[in-house]
Amino acid sequence: MTAALRVGAPRTGRAERTVDGARTVVHTVGDPAAPPLLALHGLRGSHHGLAPLAARLPGLRVVVPDLPGFGASPPFTDRAHDVAGYARWAAALLRDLGPGAALLGHSFGSVVATATAATAAPRALVLLNPIAEPASAAGGVTGAGTRLTALLHEGAARLRLDGVLRHRLLADAATATMATTTDPLLRHWIADEHRARFGTFADVRSLLEAFRAAGSGSARSWAPRVTAPVLLLAGARDRVAPVAGQHALAAAFPDARLVLLPRTGHLVHYEAPAWAAREITGFLGGLPGSPR
Repeated sequence: MTAALRVGAPRTGRAERTVDGARTVVHTVGDPAAPPLLALHGLRGSHHGLAPLAARLPGLRVVVPDLPGFGASPPFTDRAHDVAGYARWAAALLRDLGPGAALLGHSFGSVVATATAATAAPRALVLLNPIAEPASAAGGVTGAGTRLTALLHEGAARLRLDGVLRHRLLADAATATMATTTDPLLRHWIADEHRARFGTFADVRSLLEAFRAAGSGSARSWAPRVTAPVLLLAGARDRVAPVAGQHALAAAFPDARLVLLPRTGHLVHYEAPAWAAREITGFLGGLPGSPR
């Protein structure tokens, strides 16, 4: 088995709870007595995507919810599935974890996490492959791909072609765009994960709302308001969130450090979870008041 996938079985738990009025399925990985880290997955994902990383953080209690409308969590019934709606929900979950909780977000989850941190003041903020500028503003191949994907989502939603948006070809396209590994076993595993999880959104309405929010939002607009220390972990070959934007995003935070991993794309948590875990452990362990 490739080193990126080899890991012992962590202590896990699954619970369904109501968070700010929203039914939410929450998975917890690690020691229940350890300091909490709330981890938010990206668009069209679920808690499964962050499992390889969570399993490598034994010194933390990693709390990974399925965002409402994705995985096993039903959609919101009282708000849109946009950054503001998710940030309000995430802030409530962060408060439930108590003082001293840190916050992590991947991709679209990085936008939600940054918006949450701007008002909820976590102990620290960790961003994996953060979205530094709106995808709709990107140029070149990335921008063209984003616009094509947007047309597909809008058209399928208008025609109520739910099956089109759950088709495995879209999952395969995501793998081709986001993964850069040349390890055949790891690439095959990533493709299988995308095929299994990419279509687990609740309904087309909530997916389309989240997709629009992901395409038009970025972490940079919230960054100046975040007072917590920030760690940005990015892939040097990320085509979804290119490296040039990462430097600008890091500079927008009052207190942030950017670490780039060569030869890695938009799936740091899949392609390099051990590296990410070491960086996160060192970052959180170096904060004032951290246990030694």
